[in-house]
Amino acid sequence: MKKLIPLLILLLVIFISSSQSYEQQSIVPTLRSWFPNEPLKPFLSLFEIPYWGIIVSVEERGYYYFLEFLIRKAAHFGMFGLIAITVFIALPKHKFRLFTAALLTFSLAALDEFHQYFTSGRTATFQDVMLDTVGAVTFLILFKCILLLIRKNPAKA
Repeated sequence: MKKLIPLLILLLVIFISSSQSYEQQSIVPTLRSWFPNEPLKPFLSLFEIPYWGIIVSVEERGYYYFLEFLIRKAAHFGMFGLIAITVFIALPKHKFRLFTAALLTFSLAALDEFHQYFTSGRTATFQDVMLDTVGAVTFLILFKCILLLIRKNPAKA
């Protein structure tokens, strides 16, 4: 049961976050106050990201909205990566544990997007489900590599 607590906390954070409208979550005012000189604007202006049928870029959205977009997508990637690790830890050891954790995290990401579909001012996209899943798989692979390194080279007492 103790292994489920971190997972349940992360799922609660995701549920609360998905229940908020875009306006409630916007960090643009904070970004304006933290980065008044628009650092890295020339570098960030090089990127155009196709997303949900539009191009997201500094030119199209403006510096702060583009930066917020990147932060929000990085949060998707990272949160579902952490969720995948907590799912992996909570699962009993078996041959397909890594795959099962990735599949369950994909399912949780799909449920999160389904929940967003019913939230005012939010959109549900399969692109976010895929981003969440890539985050999950990336974190799981890194976590498994770290576990293998630790087992291969245990600390000498």
